Amino acid sequence: MPWQPPTDVERALYEAKSREDWSAFLDVLGNTWLYYAVKRGPLDAVGQRSFTTRWDVRAGAYCRSVFTPGMLPAPEADPVFVRKTLKNFASDWPDEGTWLLVNPGSPCEAYFPATMAHRALWRQHAERAWRQQHERLRTLSVGGPLHGPVAHGLACGALLCVSNGSLWNAVAWHGTGYDEERERLREWWGITDRAEWQRYQELLLQGEMSSGAWEFVLRVRRNLARASEDGSVGISRWRDVTERVVLSGARESTSGPDENEGDGITFDAEVERLQALIGRIMRYESRFRADGVLGEDEVVSSVLAWDYGRASKMARWGLGARYCEMSETEQALIRAGRASRRVYGSWEEFSAGYILGRCLHFDEEKFGDWYEDMLDAHRILTTDPASPWLNIPFAQSS
Repeated sequence: MPWQPPTDVERALYEAKSREDWSAFLDVLGNTWLYYAVKRGPLDAVGQRSFTTRWDVRAGAYCRSVFTPGMLPAPEADPVFVRKTLKNFASDWPDEGTWLLVNPGSPCEAYFPATMAHRALWRQHAERAWRQQHERLRTLSVGGPLHGPVAHGLACGALLCVSNGSLWNAVAWHGTGYDEERERLREWWGITDRAEWQRYQELLLQGEMSSGAWEFVLRVRRNLARASEDGSVGISRWRDVTERVVLSGARESTSGPDENEGDGITFDAEVERLQALIGRIMRYESRFRADGVLGEDEVVSSVLAWDYGRASKMARWGLGARYCEMSETEQALIRAGRASRRVYGSWEEFSAGYILGRCLHFDEEKFGDWYEDMLDAHRILTTDPASPWLNIPFAQSS
């Protein structure tokens, strides 16, 4: 049976090697991240990224091994993998006598000497070939699930994977490399240990990270739609009922006419805030319809997809940072898929909920990159024949 490359990168390397087109081979290397193993202890302690050198009989020289994304082994406690570009290697290669060994032991394996002249050539290829790895659907053809409950959970995080140009179905996650995955979690989430990762993972899976106000106003509209003959809800009725629900809660929470006088001001402010939120949601939905995220008469049913989609990614980020085992990642992915199916009926509904949650959190009605990146990813995932959203039924059984 012929070798099946795991990703588009290894396929291109294999084809270039088969033609002995080393210029094309270097072009491919210049347009992908290259990973190498380092000892975890020195990296954790002082940030030391020591590059292991080994004697290679075939090359007759000491070599430093690098791996393309599809050739990485499953994550283990130690060593861990970090990443650089070919341009980085061209700039800070420590020893001219040491060779670069790409994907050792595989059909797309290759050796390259690393003299100053050779590294100047690496730099030329890298500068010519490098493109931002964004807005691409990338699939792990070998070693990643394409169907079933785990794949469904992975596909819940596909919007962000496409936006970042990462492999949507990689469970054995290395992501941006061990050190960068840890930095991602520290910077964006404040996560610095396993316990914090577990806490945030559970909050996301429970749908408790998004603003409760978002889901509250959408729930009011859902209830009104169920009671309506044609399922439609006008904005005036939506706002009026939202106000009544809030004020009803205010009356129930007070114990007397004068004792909680300040509560009236608080609840008035809450009504004003929720009315403004309803306006924001309506404007986003109008834009979603114009851009094809929603159909002509459709609305967003829930924003819980914003949590469930991030739960899908958090399951992998935790593994990349070594805050969990791969079995925990798989279980979290299955739970993310199950939770999503309880709320939504299709990938399109899920996508609209995720995008609205992201926009309410980040975009501030600017319709900038926070929205545009997701719009591009949505279009790819709803049209590309290789998309998991077109190949994994949303309502599959678990």
